[in-house]
Amino acid sequence: MEDILINWSPQETRVAVVENGAVQELHVERTLERGLVGNIYLGKVVRVLPGMQSAFIDIGLERAAFLHVADLHSASQFGHGRHQGAHGPDMPPTPIERLVFEGQPLTVQVIKDPIGTKGARLSSQISIAGRMLVYLPQDEHIGVSQKIGSPEAREALRARMLALVGSKEQGGGGGFILRTNAEDASDEELAADIAYLRKTWQQIREKALTTPPTNLLHQDLSLVERVLRDLTNERTGHIRIDSKMQYDVLRQFGETFMPAATAKLEHYRGERPIFDLCNVDAEIARALARKVELKSGGSLVFDQTEAMTTIDVNTGGFVGAKNFDDTIFKTNLEAAGSIARQLRLRNLGGIIIVDFIDMARDEHRAAVLAEFRKQLGRDRTKVTVGGFTQLGLVEMTRKRTRESLARMLCEPCPTCEGRGQVKTARSVCYDILREILREARQFSPKEFRVVAAANVVEMLLDEESAHLAGLSDFIGKPISLTAEPTNQTEHYDIVLL
Repeated sequence: MEDILINWSPQETRVAVVENGAVQELHVERTLERGLVGNIYLGKVVRVLPGMQSAFIDIGLERAAFLHVADLHSASQFGHGRHQGAHGPDMPPTPIERLVFEGQPLTVQVIKDPIGTKGARLSSQISIAGRMLVYLPQDEHIGVSQKIGSPEAREALRARMLALVGSKEQGGGGGFILRTNAEDASDEELAADIAYLRKTWQQIREKALTTPPTNLLHQDLSLVERVLRDLTNERTGHIRIDSKMQYDVLRQFGETFMPAATAKLEHYRGERPIFDLCNVDAEIARALARKVELKSGGSLVFDQTEAMTTIDVNTGGFVGAKNFDDTIFKTNLEAAGSIARQLRLRNLGGIIIVDFIDMARDEHRAAVLAEFRKQLGRDRTKVTVGGFTQLGLVEMTRKRTRESLARMLCEPCPTCEGRGQVKTARSVCYDILREILREARQFSPKEFRVVAAANVVEMLLDEESAHLAGLSDFIGKPISLTAEPTNQTEHYDIVLL
């Protein structure tokens, strides 16, 4: 069974999924970094630009948002404004000035957040995301993600959806797109998602009829609410939250949309911080480390790059088995479970290469691969695993759903700029000497002044003093040194006086 712990504060929400006392997943959402994408507004057209085939829409933000004619839906919206009229394939697109007018109320959805001086990008083609489905209230077709299995599997899913959407219990119209995690969903789960999405849309419609323009109609779910929608399942035992206010909000949301999950909600009143119950903060620190120690004495080393993530398995000090082959096999078995957990914990996605310790016996390889696939089977995110390559590597992919934990909580080191290493003081000294020689060939100042980190200046005055004096004699100019305590080892300036 899984327990979900929710630590809420006005500035940040943190969610931990705990199984058998071990943290399996971490989710973080910060109030100031929460975007607008997915939000639905009743906007007001403030300006139409025929030359750009665009319009500026006031949705209550600091800057007017931008709507291009290609993002206009061809249906009228809740009776606001005029019918927008579809055009045939051989007819030119209808100009935007014939579709919208200044002062017109228009229901729009944010598809791109404001960036710099640019306002948000809008669309009047509304879509609402659920757990397994995306609801398209203005369309009627059933679509299936191309990432789902074979064409036959996609067609079977489409047929199931058509039967569900057409049933009397699921009346309400609109189209749907099945997301990748709908592949293994039961009819009951799909029906629950359909009901939730249609109920959400009905509430948006009702609010649009009574709300004045430039107001928010629907905000994409917060992390607290997404706990019920995306993380709660039949394996979930308890959902504990340490905020009474958010507990009340979540209970009201659950009773409206997901009554079955509401019974699992608990308000945590303990004196200890809720994350101290399972040492979650210590797990976060370990999840940000490059190296993870295994209980047996082995270790995992994670390296995340732009193209892929690599994971190296090492035996370390594990010598407990009867022979060398058994030592490697037991380490790899433990590593398989730990890697699967760390992938969820760190939310690593994309291409992942695992370098298990080389195993001589085929049955050991097969057992490790079977254990790895079994542990990955508990992942909510779609995972594809290949077998061992000729080089003994396991290639896999894990769908990217959001930023990894490290990229959400950390930034590249300003000293090494993300390389993970810096030049030695001696290397920087030689860079400075070469740079002075290069400058001396182009310019003829009275003096060269070097402003560098204290450890670099110290080396130039001590171990490299002979080379510095020799260069000064060679160029015929004095070279002075100034230590700048705030400088990093690699940062220096050469001033021409």
